[in-house]
Amino acid sequence: MKAENEQRTGLLYGFGAYGMWGLVPLFWPLLEPSGAIEILAHRMVWSLAVVGLALLALRRWGWIRELLRQPRKLGLTALAATVISVNWGLYIWAVNNEHVVEASLGYFINPLVSIAIGVLLLGERLRRAQWVAVGLSFVAVLVLAVGYGRPPWISLVLAFSFATYGLIKKKLGMGGLESLTAETAVLFLPALGYVLWLGAQGRSTFTSHGVTHSLLLAATGLVTAVPLVFFGMAAIRVPLSTLGLLQYMAPVFQFGLGVLYFHEAMPPERWAGFSLVWAALVILTWDALRTARRSRARLAAAAPTVLATPAREPA
Repeated sequence: MKAENEQRTGLLYGFGAYGMWGLVPLFWPLLEPSGAIEILAHRMVWSLAVVGLALLALRRWGWIRELLRQPRKLGLTALAATVISVNWGLYIWAVNNEHVVEASLGYFINPLVSIAIGVLLLGERLRRAQWVAVGLSFVAVLVLAVGYGRPPWISLVLAFSFATYGLIKKKLGMGGLESLTAETAVLFLPALGYVLWLGAQGRSTFTSHGVTHSLLLAATGLVTAVPLVFFGMAAIRVPLSTLGLLQYMAPVFQFGLGVLYFHEAMPPERWAGFSLVWAALVILTWDALRTARRSRARLAAAAPTVLATPAREPA
């Protein structure tokens, strides 16, 4: 019963995390007339404040000394911070420039890009279904390039930057809250310097558009940290396969907002491209579930054999 309650709680946290990530396109337009770089700088500054308070409440500071003693980890942290800042900045720009649908495509194809990176950089071998899914996604990008009259570069940069970020995080092996703290700490001084420079130039919107606008910019810290904390709560309570399915919530919400709320155009060739991506994801999900089921069946079949094997007497 306790395990079921934990899993139910984990699912609620997972729905909360991916639901917030899916609805975040509604938030960024509220920050106009701030530009994408100014919003990004405030996001970095206020995120550090939020996670710093969280770590203070939890009294989790020991990892900082260990990190400072490892130059390689520090370098990877700085690289992760750079990559995620590109991802964040481009996503904010895309939403505020009416490219929500194209941005959502980036997170639809992200799992497929992660698979490609695994093959190219980590030497991983693909199953037949995974090859089919990757092939379909490649065709989808070509179809969308024809439809847009250009490669869907927003989607591709978002997908590749987030997949690269995931690869770096895998090598770092740090917890979500700790890694976000380290990354925002790396970015804090440049971000704060940019905010102060904008103020000195008279171009900052933080103090020139009223208290509400200032509070909304400060809220970027919560918008960044809260779903990440929820995700961490979910990750320790539900199976990875379940989280893998939940991750599609965010781009589905974003795509729905782009079409139904922001009324972005979806001509037939874009529907065709998205349909190919969705078909690839269906194949990928089916293959992952089938592989997990077979693994569980093999373990279940092996367990009675292990239990039935008599113990040998010591010599």
